[in-house]
Amino acid sequence: MSKQFASVADLEEKKTTFARLSEHCWSYTAEGDPNTGVVIGDEAVLICDTLATPVMARRLIAEIRKITDKPIKYAVLSHYHAVRVLGASAYRDEGLQEVIASQGTYEMIVERGAQDMQSEYERFPRLFQSFESIPGLTWPTLVFREGISLWMGGDLEVRVFHPGSGHTRGDTVVWVPSEKVLFSGDLVEYDAACYTGDAQLADWPATLDALAALGAEKLVPGRGPALVTPEQVAAGLAYTRDFVTTLYSSACEAHARGMDLKQAMAHIRRAMDPKFAQVFIYEHCLPFDVVRAMDEASGIRHPRIWTAERDREMWHGLQAEN
Repeated sequence: MSKQFASVADLEEKKTTFARLSEHCWSYTAEGDPNTGVVIGDEAVLICDTLATPVMARRLIAEIRKITDKPIKYAVLSHYHAVRVLGASAYRDEGLQEVIASQGTYEMIVERGAQDMQSEYERFPRLFQSFESIPGLTWPTLVFREGISLWMGGDLEVRVFHPGSGHTRGDTVVWVPSEKVLFSGDLVEYDAACYTGDAQLADWPATLDALAALGAEKLVPGRGPALVTPEQVAAGLAYTRDFVTTLYSSACEAHARGMDLKQAMAHIRRAMDPKFAQVFIYEHCLPFDVVRAMDEASGIRHPRIWTAERDREMWHGLQAEN
């Protein structure tokens, strides 16, 4: 593990790619940084996640404006983490009418939105370019419990729904059934670590089963390249399942053996490192992942709130010599 806190030393700018997936669907990916999905209908545009700051969001808006001048009417929050949602204000001048989120996501904003904002910024400042441009927390204007359908001109249906818990308790996906394109948020990753600091690890595999049952032929994960064939989609689902189940089963073993946190870290690394040490943000995520996995293994169902102070206390505690 790096001696420098989290990802403060990660300063390398990532190349973004705006690519067409189907007649109406596009991906905005960034070499392991957070991805965004775009649906361009006959009458309006929908985005799945808004990026971390208004300045960063305007880069995506510029790409969209090369293709269409239709209003960007809908912003869907795949879940509530600051790096995904705090750019929402940039879309107000582009026709934004609804910020859509699940009930679970709304509850997370109320409970921990402010703490999460400061915590994430201090962990990974490069992902929050022009942090001062953020006017405050992003609040949804439309909150659903199970899901909704949006009709975006003609017969283009876009389903926005909560398939189950995993990355957070409020996870939301955007599904375009006529084109078999799925925007998964951080429920699915590929070639990148799964951040599980606010996860429901025991629930996550069943949620992946629900996603697999959709039969998506293309999928935009939360991080990593767009998956553009059914075989790649299956690989992304399998990769995420392997990461989550290896982490949680190893934590359950460590807890059953009465290991402390540093011992658990070493035990979990022995299972995780051979499979995942080479992927994006692995070293950044692993300490937070191990802490949450050990919490859940010990019976703490509801994730504890991360604060900037708790982040650093945990990180430096794991770094300390025995």
